[in-house]
Amino acid sequence: MKKAIAPSRSSETLLSYAGNASNSSIEYLLELAEDKLNQQPTKSKIRKRVFRILVETIQNAYHHLDSPNSEKELTPVRFKLEKDRSKYKVITGNPVMNQKVGALKSAIDRFNSMSISELKQYYQSRLREGYESPSKGAGLGFVDIIRKSGKKISYTFKPVNKDYSYFSLQVEVSA
Repeated sequence: MKKAIAPSRSSETLLSYAGNASNSSIEYLLELAEDKLNQQPTKSKIRKRVFRILVETIQNAYHHLDSPNSEKELTPVRFKLEKDRSKYKVITGNPVMNQKVGALKSAIDRFNSMSISELKQYYQSRLREGYESPSKGAGLGFVDIIRKSGKKISYTFKPVNKDYSYFSLQVEVSA
C-alpha cells in the first residue's frame, strides 16, 4: 500500500523529533511521549494502545535503520505524534538500504491484506514456533502494530541515492 504521508491541517503535533537514533534518545522520546499522552483527555485504554504502538514503531525504525557509515548513532531518524479530534497518528522515518525495500514492502503489504483474526493466528503461530527474524525480534512488529491499531499501515519509500531510500511509516489509532 503506497500512500502519501501528509500531516492533517487540523491536527496538533504532540511530539516531533529528528535526530540520532540511540538507546538513550529512544528512551527519552518514549518518556516524553508517555507524558504527552497522559495529558490528553482520551480514555486510558486508547492512550495505552497509542503508547504501545509508539514503542513498536520506534523500535521498528531503529531495527530497520541503515546507515551509510554503519553507525546507527550517527544516522537521523524522524518521529512524530499527532492528534486530531478523531485519531492519533504515529509517523516514523529512517534510511534503509535499497536492497531491503522489496522485502519490507512485501511484508507490510502481506500483513495489511490480512484480517485481524488472520493476524492473530499468524502472531500466535510465530510465537509457538519460536521464529526469529534477522531484525532482532520475532518478526512480529508490523503484525503487532496492525493488531493494536486496527488499521492498515501506510508507508512510503523515497529514493535518496543508488544505495539508500527513506522509509516513512504512518499508523493511525482512533481516539
